[in-house]
Amino acid sequence: MDDAVHETEAAGARTHGEADAEHAPSGPAPLHVPRTPTGDAEVDAVLERLADADHLATDGHVEVYEDVHRGLRDALTALDARPGPPVPAGRPGTTPEPGPSGPASHSTHDRRS
Repeated sequence: MDDAVHETEAAGARTHGEADAEHAPSGPAPLHVPRTPTGDAEVDAVLERLADADHLATDGHVEVYEDVHRGLRDALTALDARPGPPVPAGRPGTTPEPGPSGPASHSTHDRRS
């Protein structure tokens, strides 16, 4: 009878092990999410970092996403720091004064009598 008990236990262990294998999480798998180039080399390099998440377990994704977020934020901050095109300086006295009914008109009619 001991043999029958051992066989039943062995069968149960195999079934339990097979069930664990079915429910065990699989390893990292690439998501194959396309990353369209932006045309900005710095931004494109930061976005390529997202591919690293394809080879990491889920708990490693946070670090990649935070790194990409930081890189994109830095790129946007750098845009704010760049000097823009020079603002054209107006000549003094060339701005028409508004009249009682709105902006002054530039009529070519001579109002002298």
